[in-house]
Amino acid sequence: MRLARVLFQASQKVTTGIVGLPVNPAARTQLIGLYKQTLDELKAKIPEKAVYRQSVEAITTYRLKVVEENEDPSLIEKLINSGQVEELVGQAEDEIQLIAKMAEWKAWEPLEEPAPPRQWEYFKKAALTE
Repeated sequence: MRLARVLFQASQKVTTGIVGLPVNPAARTQLIGLYKQTLDELKAKIPEKAVYRQSVEAITTYRLKVVEENEDPSLIEKLINSGQVEELVGQAEDEIQLIAKMAEWKAWEPLEEPAPPRQWEYFKKAALTE
């Protein structure tokens, strides 16, 4: 019994190693809820053809699948490869706030005024001549 307790405590994360970011023992459960909320918000507020929605849906759907299929936080972190689970919670909360802003800005709509000629041509280099 004592050995099992020692092994259990050894497997628990003690610190994130990031100042001001405490360990979140319920991060997995929280992530599942946040990822589902993100998908719901996207469907309610952003048009299907918007590139932003398509990108966020793809990333969030993948992350939700990873979190639902794995209970080990270190495996979740490894598979998602975007930080610790505590950081993923912050990223998901930020994305939900960004969805509201994107809906307000309607970034998928055409520009109110046409862009000046060549505005979108960045850093084009002249052809090399010898």
